[in-house]
Amino acid sequence: MKALTKTDFHFDGQKSVYHGKVRDVYDINDDLLVMIATDRISAFDVVLPKGIPFKGQVLNQIAAKFLDATSDICPNWKLATPDPMVTVGLKCEGFRVEMIIRSILTGSAWRAYKEGCRDLCGVKLPEGMRENERFPEPIVTPTTKADEGHDMNISREEIIAQGLVSKEDYDVIEDYTKKLFKRGQEIAAKQGLILVDTKYEFGKRDGKIYLIDEIHTPDSSRYFYADGYEEKLAAGKPQKQLSKEFVRQWLIEHNFMNEPGQQMPEISDEYAESVSERYIELYEHITGEKFDKSVESGDIAARIEKNVENYLKTVR
Repeated sequence: MKALTKTDFHFDGQKSVYHGKVRDVYDINDDLLVMIATDRISAFDVVLPKGIPFKGQVLNQIAAKFLDATSDICPNWKLATPDPMVTVGLKCEGFRVEMIIRSILTGSAWRAYKEGCRDLCGVKLPEGMRENERFPEPIVTPTTKADEGHDMNISREEIIAQGLVSKEDYDVIEDYTKKLFKRGQEIAAKQGLILVDTKYEFGKRDGKIYLIDEIHTPDSSRYFYADGYEEKLAAGKPQKQLSKEFVRQWLIEHNFMNEPGQQMPEISDEYAESVSERYIELYEHITGEKFDKSVESGDIAARIEKNVENYLKTVR
């Protein structure tokens, strides 16, 4: 099975390229961005050594679907998806924070809570909560957006005091965050899922705030199955979930959390294929649509290059 793990395109009007952990972003004339969702996978802030077939397509198509499904709530950067692994959109000046919103105590928040944390990004947490228990209402727990290394938790007050985002803009993006999450939860509920937590990124263009990057994908979000949630919570059992957490758990079981002296475990073709199958399962559960593998054949990079070039000709 083929996986696209790196790109090196030279599109007409290209000013620069940014290679992120998962996405490669090409700047066209300081006006548009061509965002390619590769098949790279990251966990604990490190890119794993093997790509996951179809992962990029899964992420890009989920994000595109939810950008369209929330465009009435706030403007977003997306203009087109000329290829299953590509979104082209408006270039915005991104805010240096990520807006994380949580409805359930799990993941890193639970790990911190278990160690005694009762103040998460300026939000006071109730005593006596259990793992995977719902918060009284969703909480916003922003992080700084680091170019490399770990993003750091930060409070609303610190963001404004440090001038990362003005108070006026922060109020807008926090409001958007809550409304987007509510819509995401409503869509998930129709698929028998709970949108547990997610992150949003925002940017500005010509004085207007836009939602940018991905939205409601399994890389940026965590989903639980609604069926059995209460029973598992009552019994203290792990929740059945749709997210990248299963990859993190596999790495933890193999003694890797990207800490000094730890060795990345070997990723076999069989394991990579099993992760691919989980991502396709994620896609079909989250969207309620059958995943189309028909784009598998041929040279992935050549296909992307052709589709993007053809699209860019239409907008010149």
